[in-house]
Amino acid sequence: MTHYSAFSLFKEALRGNKGWSRAWRDAEPKPAYDVVIIGGGGHGLATAYYLAKEHGITNVAVVEKGYIGGGNTGRNTTIVRSNYMIDGNTSFYEHSMKLWEGMSRDLNFNVMYSPRGQINLCHSPAQMDAAMRRGNIMRMNGIDAELLSREAVMKRVPILDYSANARFPIHGGLLQERAGTARHDAVAWGYARGASARGVDIIQGCEVTGYQWDRGRIVGVETTRGPIKAKKVAMAVAGHTSHMAKMAGLRLPIETHVLQAFVTEAIKPVIDCVVSFGAVHFYISQSDKGGLVLGGDLDGHNSYGQRGDLPIVEENMAAAKALVPLVSRLQLVRHWAGVMDMSMDGSPIMCKSPVEGLYINGGWCYGGFKATPASGWCYAHTIATERPHALNARFTLDRFHRGYQIDEKGMGPTPWAH
Repeated sequence: MTHYSAFSLFKEALRGNKGWSRAWRDAEPKPAYDVVIIGGGGHGLATAYYLAKEHGITNVAVVEKGYIGGGNTGRNTTIVRSNYMIDGNTSFYEHSMKLWEGMSRDLNFNVMYSPRGQINLCHSPAQMDAAMRRGNIMRMNGIDAELLSREAVMKRVPILDYSANARFPIHGGLLQERAGTARHDAVAWGYARGASARGVDIIQGCEVTGYQWDRGRIVGVETTRGPIKAKKVAMAVAGHTSHMAKMAGLRLPIETHVLQAFVTEAIKPVIDCVVSFGAVHFYISQSDKGGLVLGGDLDGHNSYGQRGDLPIVEENMAAAKALVPLVSRLQLVRHWAGVMDMSMDGSPIMCKSPVEGLYINGGWCYGGFKATPASGWCYAHTIATERPHALNARFTLDRFHRGYQIDEKGMGPTPWAH
């Protein structure tokens, strides 16, 4: 990574920031690659990086129809955590947390990982019992967890509504201290830079319009910049997974929904961690710029549009005001939406597809951003070795036929719950 002195930063500012070198090569597509990855978001770029770093596979292209990180990677609330409790999820997301902790050092690029902690609030004795069970399972799997009393939550986050008239009385919460946030676009840039430095071609403005076939096997892709041959084709397209799978004749057990997020005007620091509202699906944190970042439930209808509907805006603002009364005095300055590919059990699909030569990485529901490093690491292993790693061995497509769903209650509703 290039290091700049304070003087050089000032000089570039005066020059209009025209002297910076590119972070990655803007490659032209070659006729053929060992692996073509469809999707230039965090998961696709991380996969390319780990294919090169861990497996020595560098004849790789990442093709992106827009620009790097322009999809869901740049359209989320930046939360990273590993507070899962079902076997299959616990080890995977904890591996992801460990990769987050060393990511800036590994990439030599500051992804602004901030282990500020996350508290899942409890609003009844039953929720406290459930949090205690989750915390015990987390600790048995080597994941940090601490059950907080009402008084401990009040000391950590004094801005919540603890009054006698609170709509949802706070009984306590479950804290994961290592959880936190990271700069979403920096994650995409860091992985793109690291992959490019190892020889991976990153090709922007290159939409995949179909697949090339040879006797029932996929052997490449058709794109708006010409055909590209590939020994292996790997999807990493988030909310558009079902669309890309349909081109290959596959119908996947996922639905695409819109998930909105919001940010208020900037205020002085009032919350130093992420807080999840246990009574409704809502979460809040404060960005480094001072704005309160808010998120909640899905829009109930299926959609590929990156825009939201007013009923969910109203629902989120009502939750925000019920939990944090001071929000009622703030202006909402902007909101955005990402398209989420929701699997039927709330857990991802990462495996070889039933079509030879094609690999699937999708169905991440609410867990896509936090899973970015482990997803790329495991997907690269699956592509390189033709078999899943132990960490993603349960994320196969055939689990829906076999009845082995990984349904993580309490991690967000699944589409059929609407």
